[in-house]
Amino acid sequence: MKKRADFLAGSIFFINFAPDFYQGYLRKPSDGRTPFNKTRNEMEQEKKRVSVLFMLFGTLFCVCLITANVLETKQLSFGPVNLTAGIIVFPVSYIINDVVCEVWGYGRTRMLIWMGFAMNFFFVIMGAIADWIPGAPYWHGDEGFHTIFGLAPRIAAASFIAFIAGSFINAYVMSKMKLSSRQNCEAQEDAVQTGAAFARSFSARAVLSTVFGELTDSVIFFPLALGGVIPWEEMPSLMISQVTLKTAYEIVVLPITIRVVEFTKKHDHEDVFDHDINYNIFNILKI
Repeated sequence: MKKRADFLAGSIFFINFAPDFYQGYLRKPSDGRTPFNKTRNEMEQEKKRVSVLFMLFGTLFCVCLITANVLETKQLSFGPVNLTAGIIVFPVSYIINDVVCEVWGYGRTRMLIWMGFAMNFFFVIMGAIADWIPGAPYWHGDEGFHTIFGLAPRIAAASFIAFIAGSFINAYVMSKMKLSSRQNCEAQEDAVQTGAAFARSFSARAVLSTVFGELTDSVIFFPLALGGVIPWEEMPSLMISQVTLKTAYEIVVLPITIRVVEFTKKHDHEDVFDHDINYNIFNILKI
């Protein structure tokens, strides 16, 4: 009996006085929060922690932007629909934007967008320098090389402006819609209903943020990058086709995106809500 009493006393002592890490996982906190729904102050304390998933998303994000820059130089036609080859990969960057903003918040998304901008700029500058340097006498690929990297600076300039505007609008809409949907999700006491509410609200903000972001991107990019290269009368149909197909792309892969978001939140124990966030796009280091 004495051993049993000692064991019981020790167990009670452990549960009540164990570090917060264990209390958060062994029992529900008194204020109703979970490890997946932390306050802004808690997130600020952990912002220096390195996330492997965030690093992977950041790497893929930069690769998609650089690849899209090269692919945009090729025009595609599918019946009456005219497109650029960048549509193959560029929507992936918006999906990553949605995932990062949903999990880590606007602050890290802002840093990711500027990091993608910097890597893309570096690639274009290096390509322009390589294109400017005369080729070897025995090399006969100048024309093809110049077709891609000679046009790249103009496309890159338009892409940089459109990318910054479209990406930040996408992130802003995503962040604001998440804040507005929080009360609706918290009002659901049943776990299954809460999960369903999350899926619906995330789907809505992922699609709508993409529509606003892609529309801004296309309205800026195509006139600046391809004006005079393609007929102006083809420009509206090209922009509408791009926005429609990229949004459809988002909708088709939405079930995968939802599962990636859920997995990432559980893996990193992150689910940031942007209370009192500064939406200034130049406040880069504030994450």
